[in-house]
Amino acid sequence: MTNNSAATVHLGDGLKVSPLGFGGMALTPVYGEVNPAEALQTLHHAVDTGVSFIDTADIYGGGSNEELIAHLLKDRRGEVQLATKFALVGTPSAGYSDIRGDAPYVKAAVERSLQRLGTDVIDLYYMHRRDVRVPISETVGAMAELVREGKVRHLGLSEVTAEELREASSVHPIAAVQSEWSIWSRDVERNVVPAAAELGVGFVPYSPLGRGFLTGTVDASQLGDNDFRRKIPRFAGDAMDANEAVVAAIRSVASELEATPAQVALAWLLEQGQRLGLPVVPIPGTRKTSRIDENLGALALDLTPTQLDALDTAADAVVGSRSADPQWVSQGRE
Repeated sequence: MTNNSAATVHLGDGLKVSPLGFGGMALTPVYGEVNPAEALQTLHHAVDTGVSFIDTADIYGGGSNEELIAHLLKDRRGEVQLATKFALVGTPSAGYSDIRGDAPYVKAAVERSLQRLGTDVIDLYYMHRRDVRVPISETVGAMAELVREGKVRHLGLSEVTAEELREASSVHPIAAVQSEWSIWSRDVERNVVPAAAELGVGFVPYSPLGRGFLTGTVDASQLGDNDFRRKIPRFAGDAMDANEAVVAAIRSVASELEATPAQVALAWLLEQGQRLGLPVVPIPGTRKTSRIDENLGALALDLTPTQLDALDTAADAVVGSRSADPQWVSQGRE
């Protein structure tokens, strides 16, 4: 596998990251049990192959994901662009009990994350979800104070609306918006993506492979009882069956290019960034080192206009919401 460490993408506010990132949530028990030793090996392999933009959050594994990444940072901090998040109270597997965006919570949350991560600075600090009880200017104002204190280098926002992004940007430069975006989750293209492009903000799509669905390897009937995807409407029986048409279109293009469905799905996202005028850095997560190598193959894939049209057409027919709670994501507040 070619090392891609020399390649960088400029998000917003001067932040430079690898062309693909790594989503750390996959290394917590969200989709099943995880072996910590294998998880750390996966992280090291990511950095070895040039995937140096590592994304986590304080609630992944109740903090255990940050603690896992601390083992990577202990020897390789200078090789990693580190992103983490605050605001959610709870865990992905057990559920969330609150969202906190008040200034005292922001200040306390960053100290906890710094301690778990074993570092003195976070490269990109995200507001994980919007606390609608608190003006976003207060939340971002508290985050900006962390930049002035040297605890955080850049600020990010997750699942915000275009209006929220504009208001936040008036308080402090925003380096990146992180929201779900993929062939089967395109609602952000209506308002949020154009606003990010206008403001010079980069986009970091999470679940760029549709929580595994777009790889063609997910059988909803076989998902475990604790699998987070059981709560998402588009993974339900009838919707899942209808959405197989998207996978079929991706497989068809993959066959033409002698590529894998995952590579095609990622290449489509990268092409969307070109088409819509903003830097896009997907953060697929995986537990397997071989998947990291596979995902990197997307960087060299070129989709033809005909192939892009076929994928766009398939995307238009997706059935079911991407979230169990519409208010949970930007789509529900637009």
